Amino acid sequence: ICLCSYHTHTSDPTLERHFKGHRDTVTSVDFGCNMKQIATGSMDSCVMIWNMKPQMRAYRFDGHKDAVISVQFSPSGHLVASASRDKTVRLWVPSMKAESTVFRAHTATVRSVNFSGDGQMLATASDDKTIKVWTVHRQKFLFSLNQHINWVRCVKFSPDDHLIVSSSDDKTIKLWDKNSRECIHSFYEHAGYANYVDFHPSGTCIAAASTDNTVKVWDIRSHKMLQHYQVHSGVVNSLSFHPAGNFLITASSDSTVKILDLVEGKLLYTLHGHQGPVTCVAFSRTGEYFASGGSDEQVMVWKSNFDCSEYSDTVRLQHKTTSSVQAAPSSATAHLPLNSHPSAFLTAHAQSSIRSSRQGRATHSQTYRNPSTSSSSNHQTQGLLQHPPHVPAQSQASDGGVPPSLASTLEHIIGQLDILTQTVSILEQRLTLTEDKLKECLENQMEIGLHLQKREDD
Repeated sequence: ICLCSYHTHTSDPTLERHFKGHRDTVTSVDFGCNMKQIATGSMDSCVMIWNMKPQMRAYRFDGHKDAVISVQFSPSGHLVASASRDKTVRLWVPSMKAESTVFRAHTATVRSVNFSGDGQMLATASDDKTIKVWTVHRQKFLFSLNQHINWVRCVKFSPDDHLIVSSSDDKTIKLWDKNSRECIHSFYEHAGYANYVDFHPSGTCIAAASTDNTVKVWDIRSHKMLQHYQVHSGVVNSLSFHPAGNFLITASSDSTVKILDLVEGKLLYTLHGHQGPVTCVAFSRTGEYFASGGSDEQVMVWKSNFDCSEYSDTVRLQHKTTSSVQAAPSSATAHLPLNSHPSAFLTAHAQSSIRSSRQGRATHSQTYRNPSTSSSSNHQTQGLLQHPPHVPAQSQASDGGVPPSLASTLEHIIGQLDILTQTVSILEQRLTLTEDKLKECLENQMEIGLHLQKREDD
């Protein structure tokens, strides 16, 4: 495993765990909220739940009849949703019992599944060109969004659940108002289409991973492109924002994972871990870890380390000037327009990019090699990092806010309700199956009865 770094101020990511159990390409990866579990989907039709504790075995969930394209944990971590080529979506309880409810969501392959932030709704995207929104409880259909004219690859709720973003093979990325169900704006891809799209944690912009080997970041209010990264030499399959909003991680068919520093608009790391295309990538809920999966059937879990204290506070990002940044290694360009919104997306303090030369070091029996070349390019300064004063997390309770202890209790109650909802749903499904079997038995009995009567008459 080779790691290349282009920085001077952070620690390198280290490989913590790697999991092998899938029998085909890993298509999707997601962390549970408590970091104890990781869910993955695969072309082998299975969902796997990996336990971060080494002594605990993984769970293999069989149920889908074809490839699993997308998986996601619910916000509470008590459910895992999976989308499949078999046109169904399943909701699993991530435990040894592997209980699930299944519903036929679309008339073609389901490519993407995403829980709303409150865990009450589920959005699905499909090759039938539609996006559908369902209730998690009882999987009741709510509405569909129908303006795409080709396969829909990805769908995501905004952090505040007011918006939905989708990407399609029709070369558009559409932004929808969840309440009015109208398309607010279409972003157009010219060279390729977006395989994957997601909201920045601030909710003010989106990033798209494209088949033209680039990553683009757009402001959702001005509709302007903020950044354009040309760092991969293959199709970009997936991306994930760090929860603090400062970093973006990307996965590509060029067999690399790259970490981008959004504040400085440059490439920070290149990780050569997978043999063959890297198909999926995701940060954990805290950003302390990230995971990647690929066509080599492996799942790798990395400790971020570059997420040091100066970045762990949520940074409010503000654009001070309009500029264009040429980033290391002279292949990422950031366009930062003027933006006066208080929680706007980018603060940038661009400096000349330096590729650091470091001693190679072995961690977990993996060797990391860093290049010793150095390059610098002219950057314009676009503003300064603004850090909120450091306040211990436990003691924070903003004016009119909920005390941490109460918040924790409420979260636990919601989690328990989530489990009860799922259990009721499973029981309902079992009851329906029993009713169907009983109906079948009665019909058979009637048929036998009629047959016997016919015989007696003869």
